[in-house]
Amino acid sequence: MLEVNNINQYYGGSHILRDVSLQVQPGKVTVLLGRNGVGKTTLLKCLMGLVPIRSGSITFEGMPIHQATPFERARAGIGFVPQGREIFSRLTVQENLSMGLAYKSASTPVPPELFELFPVLKQMLQRRGGDLSGGQQQQLAIARALAAKPKLLILDEPTEGIQPSIIKDIGRVIRMLADKGLDGQRVGILLVEQYYDFAQELADDYAVMERGSVVARGKGCDMEAKGVRQLVAI
Repeated sequence: MLEVNNINQYYGGSHILRDVSLQVQPGKVTVLLGRNGVGKTTLLKCLMGLVPIRSGSITFEGMPIHQATPFERARAGIGFVPQGREIFSRLTVQENLSMGLAYKSASTPVPPELFELFPVLKQMLQRRGGDLSGGQQQQLAIARALAAKPKLLILDEPTEGIQPSIIKDIGRVIRMLADKGLDGQRVGILLVEQYYDFAQELADDYAVMERGSVVARGKGCDMEAKGVRQLVAI
């Protein structure tokens, strides 16, 4: 579904991403792990077109997208949940969800399936996003990204600062999206995470980054045997 081939990216004179290659399969959860500052968030920004790449290629469903704008990538079927959630704090939950449909026609409704995934949001439709708890805001950010029913969902550290009960709910939703999807369309997931146990539980495939490069990759079931926990330990 998503294929990243030998991409490089620089900030000024600093070489941030070094020949990074990565694949995400439909209906599979690929986890990307690494310590702070190794380039994970920069990679996701490159995938979404928020930061240009210097060289290499990004292909989605067989089509090159590395020169596409962010909205063209969203329209192609890529949803993005950024680190820090970045919801609109002054807008209501309903309005935040509607923002996920910005490139659809004005009459497009918010999919009712979102409220099955995150029941708490249905109870808070008229509450402002800034009045939600951190965990509720994270659920809102994921639901907003899912509103347009993407084929690929990219999440940047969704467990950061979240209480354990909601982490379990988010993990359940991620697994369900990969296994069953929305409207029967299984979703490919790229999950950037530092919480190792959460990542291992969900991973079908994994990759580990160090100093801007992918230094290890494999099947999720092999993470313990391959010593991935030690590779990402702080």
